[in-house]
Amino acid sequence: MKARILETADLLFYQRGIRAVGVDTIAAEIGISKRTLYNHFPSKDELIAAYLAGRFTKAPPSDKPPVEQILGTFDRLERGFASKGFRGCPFVNAVAELGAEDRSVRKIAVAFKESRRLWFRDLLKQLGVADAEGLATQLTLLVDGAIAQDLVRNDPSMARAAKQAAKVLLGNAGVMLGEGKSSRDSK
Repeated sequence: MKARILETADLLFYQRGIRAVGVDTIAAEIGISKRTLYNHFPSKDELIAAYLAGRFTKAPPSDKPPVEQILGTFDRLERGFASKGFRGCPFVNAVAELGAEDRSVRKIAVAFKESRRLWFRDLLKQLGVADAEGLATQLTLLVDGAIAQDLVRNDPSMARAAKQAAKVLLGNAGVMLGEGKSSRDSK
C-alpha cells in the first residue's frame, strides 16, 4: 500500500503540482481513506519528502567513455522533453512551489543538483580536465537552462543546443571530441 500511495503521489505531484494536490485527492485516486494514507505517511510533508527521495536517482554505472556519458545527458534530456508528460525538474518545481524556506525540500533539491554536478566532475577528472569543478558547474547550468528553455518554449531542440554548448566547453577544456581533436586543435 505504501508503494501504491507513493506511486500515485508521484504522478499527481509531478503532473498537477504539490500544492494543488491534497492528501484527500491522493487517497481518493487510490480508493483508500485519508486515515490509511496517514498510517503510512503521517503528514503531507513526509509524503512530499518521500516523493522527492523517489525521484532522486543517480546515473547508473556505464562502460561508455566519459565524453559519451556527458553528452548522452543531453540526448536523454531531449527524449524527456519530447515525452508527453514532461513538466521540468521535480526538485526545482518543489522549491518553486513550496519556497526556499522549506528546508527539507530545499535540502533534497540541493543534494540532487549537487549529485549531478559531482557526477559530471568525476567524469571530467577521468578526462584530465584541469578545472573539473568549474566545468562541472557549467555543464550543470546547461542542463538546468535547457530544462527551463524547453518548459518556456515547448521545444525539445533546446537540449541539442545545450549539447552543442557542452561540446564547445569540453573542447575548450582540451577534451577530445570524436575525430581525435579538441576544438582548440581545430582553430
